[in-house]
Amino acid sequence: MTKRERYEAFLADYRLLIADEDDRICLLANTSAALKEAFGFFWVGFYLVNDPTWLHLGPFQGLVACTRIKRGRGVCGTAWAEAQTIVVPDVDLFPGHIACSSASRSEIVVPMKASGGEVVGVLDIDSDQLAAFDEDDREGLEHIVQELMKELSH
Repeated sequence: MTKRERYEAFLADYRLLIADEDDRICLLANTSAALKEAFGFFWVGFYLVNDPTWLHLGPFQGLVACTRIKRGRGVCGTAWAEAQTIVVPDVDLFPGHIACSSASRSEIVVPMKASGGEVVGVLDIDSDQLAAFDEDDREGLEHIVQELMKELSH
């Protein structure tokens, strides 16, 4: 099965997992667990906008993580500020990368946009391998976040 096919299969199951759930913490917790289980990612979690300056750690699966990230700092803060997905093949080469774990080698961060386009959080996924994420990951994870945001908006 190709990576794209794996994302399509995941998305079909994921829609069933999140259907009719309106609790944000439940949705985020099960999303991070399902992604980690299905794809074997090193770290999967959410950072949420709780004030105009900081992202705060939300539900996640993996090693202990940074609890707050300033807007515009690191990969998560930059994805928030720019409101776009960022794929980083080598985190050591990303200016201002915040190393929550020295084992993290590559990263993808997908902003969570409310219906008005405002970023309310980010999905952060790390790999312990260099260049682990590609266009298929970007597209697949953006579709997953879109489904999540639809469910959260009910």
